[in-house]
Amino acid sequence: MAYPGYGVAPGYPGGMQDPLYGYFAAVAGQDQQIDAHELQRCLMSSGISGNYQQFSLDTCRIMIAMLNRDRDARMGFNEFKELWNVLSHWKTTFIQYDRDRSGTVEPHELQAALTSWGYQLSPTALQIIVNRYSTNNRISFDDFVACAVRLRSLTEHFRRRDTSQQGVATFRYDDFIQVSMFT
Repeated sequence: MAYPGYGVAPGYPGGMQDPLYGYFAAVAGQDQQIDAHELQRCLMSSGISGNYQQFSLDTCRIMIAMLNRDRDARMGFNEFKELWNVLSHWKTTFIQYDRDRSGTVEPHELQAALTSWGYQLSPTALQIIVNRYSTNNRISFDDFVACAVRLRSLTEHFRRRDTSQQGVATFRYDDFIQVSMFT
């Protein structure tokens, strides 16, 4: 959605610009949408990753997919603001559980972080996640965010199909492919 007056995001009193809009507008262009490459540049220039490495293109793709309700592989400013809030929360959690201040979390720290978010994963499920997201048994911030995005998205998709809220869902093959590939 294009914003009137290019540079002033709606919803702020007195026509003041949302502080996040500058980062967004710097890469969005006339269509006021950003793709994964633009999101990567935007997040790098914003400094949200702090001293950690920049977000990979794959992580940017799945962050867009998580919030991209029209599935066009791009996000508008409101989706970007939502992503920013989620990223800020995940960064706070990462810092909290990176107890040795190594810039990575170890499997037991990841488990504690996920538990703090309400995930009750079996040891097998946790090990699969660690195997997927760790390098030398350590999870970087980029991989932590990728893990959080996928867990959030998969959980949302599962809950929609778990109509009785009993922890059981039925998926057609096509649904399964869509959920697993789009997250």
